[in-house]
Amino acid sequence: MTDGHDDALVEVHDLHKHFPIGGGLLARPRRWVHAVDGVSLAIRRGETLGLVGESGSGKSTLGRLMLRLIEPTSGDVRFEDRSLLDLPARELRALRREMQIVFQDPYGSLNPRMRVASIVGEGLAIHGIGTRAERRDRVAELLELVGLPPEAGRRYPHEFSGGQRQRIGIARALAVRPRFVVADEAVSALDVSIQAQILNLLQDLQRRLGLTLLFIAHDLRVVEHLSDRVAVMYQGRIVELGSRDEIYTKPRHPYTRALLSAVPVPDPRQRRRPMAGEG
Repeated sequence: MTDGHDDALVEVHDLHKHFPIGGGLLARPRRWVHAVDGVSLAIRRGETLGLVGESGSGKSTLGRLMLRLIEPTSGDVRFEDRSLLDLPARELRALRREMQIVFQDPYGSLNPRMRVASIVGEGLAIHGIGTRAERRDRVAELLELVGLPPEAGRRYPHEFSGGQRQRIGIARALAVRPRFVVADEAVSALDVSIQAQILNLLQDLQRRLGLTLLFIAHDLRVVEHLSDRVAVMYQGRIVELGSRDEIYTKPRHPYTRALLSAVPVPDPRQRRRPMAGEG
């Protein structure tokens, strides 16, 4: 694969997002937080890009800007070389089918008053995809795809474990057959034993469906096996971007090295591998 942008599905160019801090309704803000501060990045078709950084680094804001869930202060977001910022509302609505998100919180992101079949099929209904019978069949197919039994559709979110709820969230995101999926801290609210199952599921789905995946996490350990490339974000900027092997074996930026040195070693008898430049 080349390093050019010819095969890019999603690109951002000099993207900025500033949030006001302080001030009131009429008063000017006391200062601005530069959550995303001049990011340029391309995600290739069919790849998984891991986006890693501490809480507050701007990574979730960047993911939402890519989906145009929030508006940038300046810069551009392009999908298949079309600017999302220039699209009329109608065209943007149509393009929403191509771009979906899996949220961090499998508890808060599912409507507790809706049955699972309605939650998973909601996007199909909104976009007017298929007849009612076809939508029902598609929901059953999606539940099976994410490892849930068909009868799960008749139940409510509170009847499921955290890992099962995240499977429901993934099924919902995949319902409209998107090509680009943002998984925003999709396993951080889950027990470690369940995290591996969801990561394996995402990896399998990405390969089977040919998805382009932006996987956002604060834990470098989580993205290691899932990502083709890794971008490291610090204070609103991408400080390092490279192949998975480059980032994990030859990290160049001190912040990347600090993140890697904080990754726990599963076996206490196994010494942490030395970082490049360590004596």
